[in-house]
Amino acid sequence: MKYYTQFENKSLADQLIQKALEYKSNPLMDKTLGTGKRIGLLFLNPSLRTRVSTQIAASNLGMEVIVLNMDKEGWALEMEDGAIMNQGKVEHIRDAAGVLGSYFDVLALRAFPSLTNKSEDSEDFILNQFIKHSGLPVISLESAIRHPLQSLADMVTIDEHKKKEKPKVVLTWAPHIKAIPHAVANSFAEWSIGCGHDVTITHPEGYELDERFTHGATIEHDQDKALADADFVYVKNWSAFNEYGKILCTDESWMLTEQKLFKAPNAKVMHCLPVRRNVELSDEILDGSRSLVQYQAQNRIYAAQAALSNILK
Repeated sequence: MKYYTQFENKSLADQLIQKALEYKSNPLMDKTLGTGKRIGLLFLNPSLRTRVSTQIAASNLGMEVIVLNMDKEGWALEMEDGAIMNQGKVEHIRDAAGVLGSYFDVLALRAFPSLTNKSEDSEDFILNQFIKHSGLPVISLESAIRHPLQSLADMVTIDEHKKKEKPKVVLTWAPHIKAIPHAVANSFAEWSIGCGHDVTITHPEGYELDERFTHGATIEHDQDKALADADFVYVKNWSAFNEYGKILCTDESWMLTEQKLFKAPNAKVMHCLPVRRNVELSDEILDGSRSLVQYQAQNRIYAAQAALSNILK
C-alpha cells in the first residue's frame, strides 16, 4: 500500500482492523519497523486527536516525526498550474511538495474543503496535488471528502463492541451552528457499508450526501424510524451537498437524547469529536454508558499505526 486515502476493499479493511487490535494489545510489537524513517505531518487546518494520535503511532513504530502547521507556519501556497503569482500566495505547491518529498519518507496531510468550490473539493484537489508533486507515500489526515483514519478507528471500535455479525449502524445528522464538511460522514458511510454492516442514514430533506459514498445504505428521513433497533448510532453534522456548503436546517429536535433511543435500548453512540455538547448530543449520552467516544479516540492511535505499518512494509 502506497497511499492511505480511502476505503479500498473489505479484505484490506479487515487486515487493518485486526492489525490495529494487535497494536492495541502490544503497541511496541513493531518498534523498529520505522527505524531510520521520517514522517512529515502537515496540517493546513486545526487538529487535536489526529495530530497527537498519529504522532504517537509513528513513534511506536520507531519513526522520527516532524509536525508542520502549514496554515500558521508555512508560506501561503499557490495550487493552480500556470498561475501568475503576483498576488498574496508566496510558494507554489510544485516547489513546496517537491522539497518535502526530499526531506521525508512518508507524508501525512490534513486539508479541509473550502465548501465554496464543489468541483475542486469533490476531486480532493489539494490532497492530490501533494500526492502528485511529492512522489512519496501519502496518508490522509482528513481531506476535503474523506477521513479514513477516523473511519478505521470507528470500524475497530464497532468490531470491539458488536454483539452480532451484521449490526445495524445508523448515521444520523445532528444540528450545528456552523457549516461542517462532509468528510467524516462520507468516510463513515463508505467504510461501514464496505465492511458489510447494515447501514441506515437519516437526515432532514436537503442533506443528502454525495451518492458515491451512500450506495448500499438505507436513506430514511424519519429519524425515530431510523433509530429503531439500532446497535450503533453515529452522530454527525454535515452541511448540504447539493446546495453546496449551505446550512438548510437547525432543527434542535434532531439532537440525539436518551428519549430518542427508547426503541434502541442497547444502542451504543459514537461521535468523532470535537462535539458541540447539548447541540449535537446531550450530556446524558456523552457521559453515560452508551457512549463510545473515548474508545474511538483511543483507537485513533492504533488505526494510524496499522495504516502506517502497512505502508512501511
